[in-house]
Amino acid sequence: MGEELNFVKDLAIILISAGIFTVICRALKQPLILGYIIAGFLISPNLGIFGISSQLTVDQWSEIGMIFLMFGLGLEFSFKKLLKAGSQALVTAGSKFLGVFVIGFLIGQLLGWTVMESVFLAGLLSMSSTVVVIKTYDDLGLKRKPYASIVFGTLVVEDLIAILLMVLLSTLAVSNQFSGGEMLLNLGKLLFFLILWFIVGIYLIPTVLKKTGKYLSDEILLIISLGLCFGMVTLATASGFSSALGAFMMGSILAETVESEHIDKLISPIKDLFGAVFFVSVGMMVNPSMLVQYWWQILVITVVVVVFKSLSSGLGMLLSGDNLRNSVKAGMCFGQIGEFSFIIATVGMSFGVIDDFLYPIIVSVSIITTFLTPYMIKAGDPLVNRLERKIPKKWMAVLGNKEKNIKSKTGKTMTMRSFVMNQLKKTVLYSAILLALLLICFSCFKTWKTNSGSPVVCIICLAISLLVVSPILWALAFKRDYDPETLGMINKNKVKRLMVRMLFGMRFLVAWFFTSSLVRYFLNDSFWKSINIQMNDILMAIVASLAIILLLRTLSPAMKWYERIERNFLENMNKRQTLQTFVVPEVLRENFSLERMTLSSHSAYVGKRIRDCDFKENYNIIVVGVDRADEATDLPRRDFVLYPDDEVVFLGTEESLARLRPMVEVEEDVLIKERPASNVEIHRFILEPTSKYLGVSLHDSDLRNLFNTLVIALERDDEFILNPPSSTVFLEGDTVWFVSSEERAKELL
Repeated sequence: MGEELNFVKDLAIILISAGIFTVICRALKQPLILGYIIAGFLISPNLGIFGISSQLTVDQWSEIGMIFLMFGLGLEFSFKKLLKAGSQALVTAGSKFLGVFVIGFLIGQLLGWTVMESVFLAGLLSMSSTVVVIKTYDDLGLKRKPYASIVFGTLVVEDLIAILLMVLLSTLAVSNQFSGGEMLLNLGKLLFFLILWFIVGIYLIPTVLKKTGKYLSDEILLIISLGLCFGMVTLATASGFSSALGAFMMGSILAETVESEHIDKLISPIKDLFGAVFFVSVGMMVNPSMLVQYWWQILVITVVVVVFKSLSSGLGMLLSGDNLRNSVKAGMCFGQIGEFSFIIATVGMSFGVIDDFLYPIIVSVSIITTFLTPYMIKAGDPLVNRLERKIPKKWMAVLGNKEKNIKSKTGKTMTMRSFVMNQLKKTVLYSAILLALLLICFSCFKTWKTNSGSPVVCIICLAISLLVVSPILWALAFKRDYDPETLGMINKNKVKRLMVRMLFGMRFLVAWFFTSSLVRYFLNDSFWKSINIQMNDILMAIVASLAIILLLRTLSPAMKWYERIERNFLENMNKRQTLQTFVVPEVLRENFSLERMTLSSHSAYVGKRIRDCDFKENYNIIVVGVDRADEATDLPRRDFVLYPDDEVVFLGTEESLARLRPMVEVEEDVLIKERPASNVEIHRFILEPTSKYLGVSLHDSDLRNLFNTLVIALERDDEFILNPPSSTVFLEGDTVWFVSSEERAKELL
């Protein structure tokens, strides 16, 4: 094979070995991820059993695998779930990070390492592996558990922390001092890009998919989805963020479209393929000689990772308000080192602040903890059962019942606090959009403005830029979107009226700041000199920007079309919810969930009427809709019969839905089934002059009932009659072709 096709040989070795060991793991009832790691270890260059020609190619494939896994997570998770898990995820991630960082630093000092090496070790240990947890949850069927959303939200927050941590450690490595300003700058940059990507993505992508829906096929939808995914990955990387974050962002954006579930099914085979390559590549990093040389340091750090990361994560979930069972089971999944740790270690070595020995130690610990992760997760149930027996009942009354009670607020009355928070959120969103539009305008007109130097060109560029940003400026400065109930609440209290005026005054000042920046960029000091006018550009910017904003106020009726843009955005964001059987009010969404499940042909509910199913008795779940082919039945009656492949919409708590799902979406244990060999064959006979069927019609011969025989054809002279009608009369010399078993054919003949 030519050298240019060596990657085919490498891929063959990777996939064949992965297939063999995953079959073995499946037979031994072990997680598939272990089979991938073992396969990677055995085919790695360190053992030299198989000749992998290019480790670089394998690394590139594994990067693609990580992108697909994060893209798939985004499709299933979505921004709404991230926001719903926001406070708990922040508390859990923060608690885990701080606890492990402190322990990691102390361990480095106890091992006799330098302060900088200890700091880097603490940063390396504080990151968990999003990809490993996703894959393990997928293999063990835990992705729909009540605590899974908190776990995934924590991992996403942790990835954001990792990005900031890399900036901090890079600064420390160069200057040996903490740069708070740079840290805040990068945090602001991250938040800006997240908001911008989300707003633009939610507005454009669902709209484009809706407009082109009638032209889309599975093939086209797959190509478009992958193109959007890799496009966002490229944009995130160019902006200084990780490819994993970009893939997750695009998945979350597409998760808000009605095509999300279909896209997820389309990419699943590709995700599984490259995901397998990723985990095989992880196994290939194991170096036996390093395990022997640094065995006791590896052992100590592995124990610290497994014990303290699980402990700090569980405590974080308890502090965030979750119950003991969820906290323990979720905490057990964080006991491994993540992909960002390798990047952080590489940063430390590139700046020469850590020795080369730390990287193989971290890699070895990562492999061992990845290997242990499925067993740690499985150990969650026995551990929590033991804790519930050991912990005093008074403590369990507090720890065991958190978040069990249904929230009783009606959600009808908007408080002043919620109104203020809503206005602050809108100010941030408008500001992010304006900043992005200004940067785009500055970038587009910079060359034209500089090369021309003409004041007319500057005025034209300013006019075009103002036209682009005017709808957002108007919305920020003047849009008042409170309902009559909120208005009544404000008018009843002088303090509240003052607070509202201050809020909208703040919004006006923010709009003025952006307008002033735009005016000063185009009408700067050089502009006034070019037209021989002595003018203070700052003063002119203040006056001009105020005039522009006031002009927008007079043009408010013309700016109303912005509201249509905002309505389209909200419609895209809520499209999946509005297409459900009915819209669940906010107060119910905080306590219950609507979930669509496809009824498997192997489910015990197939062929049963709803009244005969135990949905309500055993799971406290209600059937609110059934989709069958192109027919949708809302609120089906109790005598409605369920058929295979029905899409049933259930309403219940996340925990009860998770218990019901395996009974509805029953997965087959065996994909390839052996079918018993058929003894039915095609036979024939020729009607002799002595045959008793001469002159008898096919119907009157009753061959079907007498011999369980089906006549399929009749050959007469030069004519061949396929599927002859029952009125056909048998004639001498006819050749009759029929299908039956060997035994019944002998009886007939």
